Amino acid sequence: MSANIPGIQNDLRAAKLDGWLFYDFRGRDPIAQNILKLPNGMRTRRWYYFVPAKGEPKKLVHKIESQSLAALPGGTLYYAGQDELHKNLKKMLGRAKKVAMQYSPKNEIPYVAMVDAGTVELVRGAGAKVVSSADLVQKYEACWTAEQKESHFSAGVIIDRIVRGAFEYAANCVREKKQLTEYDLKQWILKEFEAAGIWAEEGPDIAVNAHASDPHYGPTAESSAPVREGDLLLLDVWGKKKTPGSVYYDVTWMGYLGAKVPEKYAKIFAVVRKARDAALDLIRTHVAKEKPLQGWQVDKTARAVIEKAGYGKYFFHRTGHSIGEKVHGNGVNMDGLETHDVRHLIPHTCNSVEPGIYLPEFGVRSEVNVYIDEKEAGVTGAVQNEILPLLA
Repeated sequence: MSANIPGIQNDLRAAKLDGWLFYDFRGRDPIAQNILKLPNGMRTRRWYYFVPAKGEPKKLVHKIESQSLAALPGGTLYYAGQDELHKNLKKMLGRAKKVAMQYSPKNEIPYVAMVDAGTVELVRGAGAKVVSSADLVQKYEACWTAEQKESHFSAGVIIDRIVRGAFEYAANCVREKKQLTEYDLKQWILKEFEAAGIWAEEGPDIAVNAHASDPHYGPTAESSAPVREGDLLLLDVWGKKKTPGSVYYDVTWMGYLGAKVPEKYAKIFAVVRKARDAALDLIRTHVAKEKPLQGWQVDKTARAVIEKAGYGKYFFHRTGHSIGEKVHGNGVNMDGLETHDVRHLIPHTCNSVEPGIYLPEFGVRSEVNVYIDEKEAGVTGAVQNEILPLLA
């Protein structure tokens, strides 16, 4: 499989950019390697690959690694010393005035900030203005194929079933007074994953009470709380099918090990649900009207609901993340807190929407996945509207 140069050039013209300059040194930019479909090879020296909006691409490689970009189309320039590098970089860029690189102003989107400051200075010195490739990157790193979309939905059916089963298993253990820890429940879920052909790099996160106030809490055999009657139980479960190229499904559900959910829990969940649904409504509306929408705007909408309810300081992570072959993908995140994500939501991508409130004594989160198509956006699995009373 080769790099989609015509597609990149169409995107550059649509974005009114003169070109996209790819640069790497010792594998520091996996984005460049993935988008260009570079095969493995010896690349111990700096290399540059310039895709202009129109015309033939150009390569700039070290003379002792003259074949390092042989798999890519275009003419080749060479360098040995720094003066020659600077001269040929300027020649490569030609009249280009505005070029994209894996750069983010003030490092606001660190997920694409692969190019070092010195290289950006070098390119500017060659006469080009450097802009972020962030929106371009997600077209090649975050958009799903039809097969990937199907893998997400089919994994979701299985994972939703396993989550329901995990709640039932926990409830039965409590009823029968069998000892159960967070770690035990994690192992039960992983066995179900294995039987169903689902896999995850890590996780799931199983947390009761105060542990649920740590959004990335993960129980271990050495450190794990018991699951008992009267506990609030959070299940954050993600996984994908074992087939190559499959993508993740990632959800969080809440249950209470009692017959009736106490008001203190129900009240917080209602705020979280309202924030989640406000974010979903914003996404659906903008996609239906084909209006541009950036990640930080989704985060702002969800966060405003929680802040208005008086819990703003207890919501200390972004509203959602890109989902792909890795559970945290390379597309836009719903984030105006940790970063200021100005990337746009685009068709054929998927994100989590997962606001939370994390009080000292307990935490609450609700997480769904939303897939964006050409003219509509929708949740890809079951949606929780209240904490489940597991012993009812």
